[in-house]
Amino acid sequence: MKPLRVARLAHHDDASVELTLEHGWRARITLPAGAYGRLTFTPPGGYREPRTWAIAHGRDVPWEGRSRDDATGVESAKIALVDRAGVLELRGGEVAAHVRLEPFGVSWRMRAGDRLVDAAIDRPTYAYAVSTSGTRIVHSVTRDAHDRYYGLGDKTGPLDQTGRRLRTLQLDALGYDARTSDPLYKHWPFFLGRRADANAWYGVYYDTLSEATFDFGQEFDNYHGFYRSTAIEDGDLDQWFVPGPDLPAVVRRFVELVGANALPPRWSLGYANTAMALADAPDAQAQMIGFLARARAERIPLSAFHMGSGYSSRGKRRYVFTWNRDKFPDPEAFPRACREANVKLVANLKPCLLDDHPAYAEVAGARGFVGDRAGAPALGQFWDGWGAHIDFTHPAGIAWWQRGLTEQILDVGIDAGWNDNNEYEIWDEDAVAHGFGEAMPMARARPLHALLMTRATAEAQARHAPGDRVYTITRAGAPGIQRHAQTWTGDNTTSWRTLRWNQRMALTMGLSGMFDTGHDVGGFAGPVPDAELLIRWAQACALNPRYIMNSWKDDGSVNSPWLHADATPAIRAAIALRLRLVPYLYTQRFLASVEHAPVLRPTFFDFPGDKACYDDSDEMMVGPDLLVAPVLDAGARERTLYLPRDATTPGWYELDNGNWHEAGRRVTVAAPLERLPLFVRAGAVVPTTDTTDPSRMTDEPSRALHCFPVPAEFDAPARASRWVEDDGITEAWRSGGYMLASLVLAGDATNVTLEARRLRGDFAPATDPIRVTLPAGASRNLELREHGVGVRLVRG
Repeated sequence: MKPLRVARLAHHDDASVELTLEHGWRARITLPAGAYGRLTFTPPGGYREPRTWAIAHGRDVPWEGRSRDDATGVESAKIALVDRAGVLELRGGEVAAHVRLEPFGVSWRMRAGDRLVDAAIDRPTYAYAVSTSGTRIVHSVTRDAHDRYYGLGDKTGPLDQTGRRLRTLQLDALGYDARTSDPLYKHWPFFLGRRADANAWYGVYYDTLSEATFDFGQEFDNYHGFYRSTAIEDGDLDQWFVPGPDLPAVVRRFVELVGANALPPRWSLGYANTAMALADAPDAQAQMIGFLARARAERIPLSAFHMGSGYSSRGKRRYVFTWNRDKFPDPEAFPRACREANVKLVANLKPCLLDDHPAYAEVAGARGFVGDRAGAPALGQFWDGWGAHIDFTHPAGIAWWQRGLTEQILDVGIDAGWNDNNEYEIWDEDAVAHGFGEAMPMARARPLHALLMTRATAEAQARHAPGDRVYTITRAGAPGIQRHAQTWTGDNTTSWRTLRWNQRMALTMGLSGMFDTGHDVGGFAGPVPDAELLIRWAQACALNPRYIMNSWKDDGSVNSPWLHADATPAIRAAIALRLRLVPYLYTQRFLASVEHAPVLRPTFFDFPGDKACYDDSDEMMVGPDLLVAPVLDAGARERTLYLPRDATTPGWYELDNGNWHEAGRRVTVAAPLERLPLFVRAGAVVPTTDTTDPSRMTDEPSRALHCFPVPAEFDAPARASRWVEDDGITEAWRSGGYMLASLVLAGDATNVTLEARRLRGDFAPATDPIRVTLPAGASRNLELREHGVGVRLVRG
């Protein structure tokens, strides 16, 4: 590795500063929109990755990507440049940079109130090194011993990644260890840093599709002091500095950079089920229709069934966009049965065609496969055969995929596609993607294929049902998948250990900008869960955006609410709790799409001033008003947790019984097997459905507003809860077809006032009246003030 130690100012104007470096390298610094800092290195021969598919700036990226130098959608802030004896000072907007010319290094600073805070300071010995015999580039940054690091997508272990070395490389990580395994399914080179001395947050995104390794302090070297590093194996160093100064601002700005999370239909917040064994069975169609009947008989409100790839299998081999007519003699019968049961149907899709697939020759003839340098399909192992992967950077590959999806899946009556096994583990070094006419080695195209596969599926579904929102899923991918799809933590393993650490994985994904996430309830691989573990898993995931039992067990058993008869009532209760809270969950999911805040978040997201919230813990916030504390230990019938405190939150209520607890202390509450400990922030208003009949599930129109006022003896400023309603199905919300209301509680020793005020949108909720409640045992009077919400509120 050769250090790049010496820089010289080559050119500057109002928009950028350009530097020359050793060995023919160049660097460019801009301050896009005054809200980011950007440092881009150019190798002597030009970019290895001349295009980006991640940087969206509020719009989608063309299929063929956008030029790395394209500033459409955002302009650089006007840069004020001062040269102070070999140190360049750049300022513009909320970001500043100090550029040391020798040894070359960049220090990013951000505005926090009326001061500038140092955030990311390049290592003073040397910060950049490049391989002259290969394509590797390494960036090293000073690390304070008290700094902390988070993010990188679907990473295992504690939220705080300090001291770990982690890779971004897509792998089909079946049966991974949720505490230690790495890498997993996502390529997500974005992390968050916290300067503990200033309680300030920042983010760093490396816009590369190359495999990268992030060292957050595992490596020590006497000559360089404390440092962290990022090594990009075969790509470009295009670094985006994302300022805070607080955590919500960093997450919001990153998502604004790479694109908003898609808003799925409301039915996706219901309970779903699947299992490989059902679609793999010789009488799969009959078994799956029987599954719907069993759900009705067990009074389990099933909103969606996710159909495994067995519908396309012959033996163990899978043939996407085909039907096994022995197992499915009438492919339209099962979708019809699902429609009659008000159950949406989602089909598993795989991007590899085995070499005896009936369409193999057609796709190969059109060059629709990832190929070798001679143009032949790049063959590799896939499941139980040998096949080639669809090239989603070739128009022929995209067209074939979307035609097959439409004709064989959507036209049959299936509602959505599930993009699975799309890690693109093609390890042939000669394999290349078409790249829309500019060939790309597969080492830099794997994450892109997962992203574009997801996009191809989403766009075909949008064309098939114009005006309706798209719901699709992807297991793998890079920044950009959130613009199209839901995702999850992949093929987890049944164990109490997985249950505990999956919880943190969801929080890490949320901090990384993936808001529509969840887990396979009960564990996908491994042993069959016992009754207690399955109950606690169903409770722990009951408030995740994605809620599905999905499994593959050696004995052919299926994770389902009735797997253990003695567990069914408690699991039914967990599902009922979720459905009751759908109006609250939907509000958080809607706001996640428009305001870019995660649905699931660690307590320090909402309580940054409470030092105790930074301790590793098993509880999490669901939106700003609910705190969930799942039971994650076998045999436990109590739950001890810490209740966060800030100026607006003197305490918390238990949701189900109204018990009050003062904030800022640890409490122990009852957690019998049928109970999920769930707390509501004082001062909050929680919208729910208002029925005990789950038959209409996620489209149930009744509503109740449950008020949890601050007790009169506490002096705390009022804070607003929010409530969103729309039709839950169409794209009308984009043109104002929704209601966003503010719900504010105020009161004294004898009275509580609820002020409900419409903030935006012209949607009129269908429910009238809406019941309003106070916690059990509350003795204060309730006064209601309605401002344009358009509904009549009644006490209840």
